[in-house]
Amino acid sequence: MNRFVEALRAFAVAAAAFSCLAAGAQVPTPPEVAARSFLLLDVTANQTLAQKDIDAAVEPASLTKLMTAYLVFDALRAQKITLTQTLPVSARAWKMPGARMFIDPKMQVPVEDLLKGVIVQSGNDATVALAEGVGGTVEHFVELMNEQAKALGMKNTTYKNPEGLTEPGHTTTARDLGILATRLMRDFPEYLHYYAIKKYRLPGTPSTNETNRNLLLFRDPTVDGLKTGHTPAAGYGMVATAKRDFPNLTGGRRLLSIVLGTASENARANESQKLLNWGYTAFDAVRLFEANQAVATPAVWKGNQNTVKLGRPDAIVVAVPAGAAAKIKTQVVRPDPLVAPFTKFQPVGSLKVTLGDEPVAEVPLLALDAVQQAGVLGRAWDAVRLWIK
Repeated sequence: MNRFVEALRAFAVAAAAFSCLAAGAQVPTPPEVAARSFLLLDVTANQTLAQKDIDAAVEPASLTKLMTAYLVFDALRAQKITLTQTLPVSARAWKMPGARMFIDPKMQVPVEDLLKGVIVQSGNDATVALAEGVGGTVEHFVELMNEQAKALGMKNTTYKNPEGLTEPGHTTTARDLGILATRLMRDFPEYLHYYAIKKYRLPGTPSTNETNRNLLLFRDPTVDGLKTGHTPAAGYGMVATAKRDFPNLTGGRRLLSIVLGTASENARANESQKLLNWGYTAFDAVRLFEANQAVATPAVWKGNQNTVKLGRPDAIVVAVPAGAAAKIKTQVVRPDPLVAPFTKFQPVGSLKVTLGDEPVAEVPLLALDAVQQAGVLGRAWDAVRLWIK
């Protein structure tokens, strides 16, 4: 089990190492976006399509709840809690200002309902109830949030609370939100359907806050998440994702847009829609290799097998400017010689993708199967062969 976990971690690290479209490549000019900062990611190709001031510190407001949900999903997977388990509502949760799902200390609320309260209603009371249920205290939960942010590589994010109310030092960036949203979708696909719920309220509670603030859920049938946020200091922000079907892509193509610091609820929806539509039309997604397809099968020394298959457990897809697919070139870059052992999904080199002479992406290649060390005689014989070589 430990080796499997280590392999998964290596795979996650390798996946995070995908390169974006190079600054020098001839890429389409993004539209004018009325936001302080924005980011458009092709999640399927793992490439950045457009950006502005993505490392500028911003107040995340209720986009904070993406990390809160990430930790709750992680606790569910680890079976520390269950969806049907009920949690108490503390006085602290009950008295939370801002958006609420209207729970009170007389209630015992199922985790699944609290999740819907956080995701659909953006309830600060539900957020605190979950934070206390998972972390014991809000303060400890915030420590877990910051630890998880560090583990994900969110280098410019600091959390001070789980709900996103304004607090000194509670900041993030568009880049870090992109990392978090992408990992949330990849790590916990079984829970993403909650983000597409348009309306929800706990039976017996007021209907004044039952409609999801993500207006794109009502305008674009391909949009299925994720979260909105607003405070007077932050302005209006949105992390939106859409998945559209294309004939050459089994499973569709997913884009993620982040707009921060827009002027209104309608503006953040309009600017997000503008980015998503532009990304789908200005870029083509090209499938280079199928999932588990060998990109290369180089020789292995001192192993119980003579070769190792290099590829990825998911399809290798790149995004290029529309109509430019014929200009794609690929090159495998790897260490030589390759000396066993190799664990399954261990990074072994990369696939460099260029458009003409301009770099587009560098995709980590993984060992699709484990290769154990050969016996003593086999290793000795290969050592001689390597010395002669």
